[in-house]
Amino acid sequence: MQISIDTSTDFASLALVNGLEILAELNWRCGQNHTIELTSRLEYLIKKSMLELNDADCIFVARGPGSFNGLRVGVSTAKGLAFSLGIPIIGISTLEFTAYQHAAAGLPVCAVQNAGREEIAAAIYQQQPRKGWRQLAAEHITTLIGLASEINDRTIFCGEIDAATSARIKKLFKTRAVIPPAAAQLRRGAYLAELGRRRQEAGDYDNVATLQPIYLRRPPITERKKSY
Repeated sequence: MQISIDTSTDFASLALVNGLEILAELNWRCGQNHTIELTSRLEYLIKKSMLELNDADCIFVARGPGSFNGLRVGVSTAKGLAFSLGIPIIGISTLEFTAYQHAAAGLPVCAVQNAGREEIAAAIYQQQPRKGWRQLAAEHITTLIGLASEINDRTIFCGEIDAATSARIKKLFKTRAVIPPAAAQLRRGAYLAELGRRRQEAGDYDNVATLQPIYLRRPPITERKKSY
């Protein structure tokens, strides 16, 4: 059994898989309650699946980009499980497995995520006939206007796209933009597990001691008040 953990944003996902078989999956809006809800939901999922934590042989975890608190909780929990169970860990970009949900379409897929300050985190991927799943543009901070200068082909836009952002994308990209319906935008731990499984089969593991989240931007630091 492999455990998939995603706490990148206010939406969280857990999945239990065994190779190609999805054993159980749980997706929910946790807000900023990752610390409180993650371990209890994982225990619930394992119990309902009539499995034991010791059945796990690998941990897959979303590395971000995403919220600082969410990623800290998810990655530290995943590393703690890997250490305590003595099993390997594999970190996957949140934008990559968000995009991978739409790989079968064959079009370039641009995964986006709100980064605050009217900016977004974005990366572009595509499933190509001969080369397979490829990253066309690495994770970076940009704006929708900035993306418009990068993208010339008909492209699928996915991620946590609200109505206002969807409208802006359609206005900027016109017929080049394909936006899946809301139900198809939900980030799922099972897709994280699929990419993780590929790396597991190749023996491509991360170092559990040094694995870190992808933040792209440093956390805000409150300036110290001057003393007079």
